[in-house]
Amino acid sequence: MPKIALTLFIAFELCYYLLIAQTGIVEYFGSNIFLIAFLPIGGIIGSLLSYYIKVPSQQKITIFLTMQLIITFFYPNFSSIDLFLLGISVGALAPLLINELKKASIIELGFALSISYGVGTLLFNYDVSKREYIAIAFTLIALLCSTQLPRLKELKSNSAFESYSLFIMVLWIFLDSALFETLSRDINVPIWRGGYTFEIVAFHIIGVIAALKFKIQKLEKELFIVILFALSYLFYFLQEALLLSIVYPFVISYYNVTILQSLLKRDLKSLAFYMVFIGWIASGAGLFVALENLTLFVPIIFLISLIKVLSSQEENQSKEKECLN
Repeated sequence: MPKIALTLFIAFELCYYLLIAQTGIVEYFGSNIFLIAFLPIGGIIGSLLSYYIKVPSQQKITIFLTMQLIITFFYPNFSSIDLFLLGISVGALAPLLINELKKASIIELGFALSISYGVGTLLFNYDVSKREYIAIAFTLIALLCSTQLPRLKELKSNSAFESYSLFIMVLWIFLDSALFETLSRDINVPIWRGGYTFEIVAFHIIGVIAALKFKIQKLEKELFIVILFALSYLFYFLQEALLLSIVYPFVISYYNVTILQSLLKRDLKSLAFYMVFIGWIASGAGLFVALENLTLFVPIIFLISLIKVLSSQEENQSKEKECLN
């Protein structure tokens, strides 16, 4: 029962973030970046509070989920204060959720992500102004499941996973956010509204399985993810909706699993710090690019990232040669 509760807690809190915090609020407020800004500001503060509030993690989760539930009753008619408070609750729950993932097995992680991607995709077209019952239901499920989470005295970091730099994780989140926010507003390539739901759900799940099942070297994985993002942007520019519906969901799932596995090596203090950058600053920058119609300039980022990855590979090869000599 605790393992099932952990899986559902992770899945439905991620669903809440996708359908309410990430898409519902932004779309409902007409992409008013000055009003929406209160959400990430609160998110940054909440991420830091997740560590600096000195009570047990279980109590923190209960406090911030209850706070999320109370604010959700006012959805979608949020004031700037409501958005700020919601940002605090969602922002605090993100590092706490990842910290709880240390208790999960590979299978439980796979199921949690597959459920969140599947449910999120199936409900993506639901009217954003009528998602209040969905939001309340998701929060109640997460809150109920949080009372049955596995009890461990100490969560230990998992040294079996590769660590990735903050730069590369911010890069992936930025590329994803910029394309996602652009696609959600584009009427010419409406992959979520254009009848590609099956392909999107299927390749989300395939991406999760591939990331968990197949092991490749760290630098090769970084290059692989960047190439997949480059293909996603290429198919968007070419308006190849079917190919985009295959490649883009796959890379979203694949890189998210990679990031989560890397973050499992961190303690709660580090998670709080990392979430400020990858959870809010990187995604906020991607939203800004989409709202200001700057997506055409994103390929410049690919050039920078390729140079970074290739230079890292050369440095690694040089170190190996030195060790051999």
